[in-house]
Amino acid sequence: MEQQHSVSKVKRGHVHEGPRNHLITYAISMVLTFIAFVAAANNALSTSFIIFLLVVMAVVQVIVQLAYWMHMKDRGHFYPIIGISMGFVVALTAIAAGLYLMWW
Repeated sequence: MEQQHSVSKVKRGHVHEGPRNHLITYAISMVLTFIAFVAAANNALSTSFIIFLLVVMAVVQVIVQLAYWMHMKDRGHFYPIIGISMGFVVALTAIAAGLYLMWW
């Protein structure tokens, strides 16, 4: 007779990513911060380009921080993402209203 091996269906917990992704993300954050400091200290670049570069790098930094350090890329984070999105909409509305009232 042939033995039948039953596969046990054990629920396993979330697999930890390990330090590799954290170190890569930390390195990306450090590189972005270093580039921002160099751009701000550089007198050869125009002010408008520096402001544009810093805003773009800040957005990239926020995305990296939310995705990897706050684990928003993982499953089960729908409601925190909705909350952050609504906060972003409220902040943009407040900024737009403030600018509108200042220039009115």
